[in-house]
Amino acid sequence: MANKNKTYKSALHEQDGVQSPDSLSPNVAKIIKANRKKTISVDDLVSGILSGNITALSRAITLIESTNPSHSKKANAIITKCLPYSNTSIRIGITGVPGVGKSTFIEAFGIHLTTLQKKVAVLAVDPSSSLSQGSILGDKTRMEDLVKNENAFIRPSPSGNSLGGVARKTRETIILCEAAGFDTIIIETVGVGQSETAVHSMVDFFLLLKLAGAGDELQGIKRGIIEMADAIVINKADGENLKAAKLAKVEFNRALHLYPAKSSEWSPKVSLCSALKREGIAEVWNMIEDYTKTTSENQYFKTNRNNQNKFWLLQTIEDRLKSDFYNASKIKIELPLQIKLVEVGKTTPFAAAEYLLSL
Repeated sequence: MANKNKTYKSALHEQDGVQSPDSLSPNVAKIIKANRKKTISVDDLVSGILSGNITALSRAITLIESTNPSHSKKANAIITKCLPYSNTSIRIGITGVPGVGKSTFIEAFGIHLTTLQKKVAVLAVDPSSSLSQGSILGDKTRMEDLVKNENAFIRPSPSGNSLGGVARKTRETIILCEAAGFDTIIIETVGVGQSETAVHSMVDFFLLLKLAGAGDELQGIKRGIIEMADAIVINKADGENLKAAKLAKVEFNRALHLYPAKSSEWSPKVSLCSALKREGIAEVWNMIEDYTKTTSENQYFKTNRNNQNKFWLLQTIEDRLKSDFYNASKIKIELPLQIKLVEVGKTTPFAAAEYLLSL
């Protein structure tokens, strides 16, 4: 009779693992930490930006995006010093529903521009979680070829709670990128909500990416987004989808005739492309060059920039007033109390707001 207490060694067993070596030596780690703690002066950052130093540009953008009051003062000084070197680029806004291929298109487009000796900066706005406030910031991963190009700079930024998912400081970041020598600025929207409106107010050319056969042709004909678009580009026009893309192009061309003429005197165009196969990309850039030439000759390009500056002046005042209100010491004390009074029905939201504003 077999011994029930006898143990058998299974063929399946776990071997002791090999401990991974430290990725950094302790000495190197100390040097990196020490460098991070170093405070770089405004003049040094500006000098780095004007010489095209990407590290200086990135650090300055981080200061701009910071909500720390001390960082804000430093950021404003950097922007002021860089302002005389700005307004040297063509600013292009690119939007489209999630899944339309914005990142793939921007990478193909950016690579094409760099072959034309252009310096391209991509400001990609990444949607933030409404729960954790975090962002993946994955655009550098999706644009793996463009990110390695020495004539390209990709800066993903979290949208936070700003209007329509547009990063709060994108406007100022454009100024720094232009000062750093980038002559083509591409701003990618989140593709939802009012982000298109905000991006439209800071770019020269607004491009709408569409898909054929996705059931949104009727949505595309609706006024909103089409009125802002300077061009409609139907992406993924390849393979079996090519026929549907050509039909969609005809439909969008017909729809564009229903809209009044633009003050820019530019007639929006519809184009086909396959970002994956890098087809039709050159035609898109040629179209943007035609637009720039037309609007420069009739002075709309300059007028539009001036109107945008006025808009951002008023927008900045509104943002500053809102920030000062919520950061005021009296408001920090009284706001929670008024919220509780509203919750228990002892005051109305309107009366509470009047009281808080009177403080």
